[in-house]
Amino acid sequence: MKVFLDDERATPEGWTRAYWPNEAIRLLETGVVEELSLDHELGDDERGTGYDVILWIEEAVALRDFRPAQIFVHSGKLASA
Repeated sequence: MKVFLDDERATPEGWTRAYWPNEAIRLLETGVVEELSLDHELGDDERGTGYDVILWIEEAVALRDFRPAQIFVHSGKLASA
């Protein structure tokens, strides 16, 4: 399974959509996620960000021998010089 966490962009074909960190984490807990694409800003910091998913993965690896998916980060923010 490939999971796409984003609040605005269209879900790429072949990916499962998650709008909030808890949804992405629930999918990661199944153990079948092979690829994960995260957006940081999800429009409601009270509900979390893509970084919250990374923190969950870090803890799961350290404490529960979790094997993380391949992780990508996508963002609408452009770097400025």
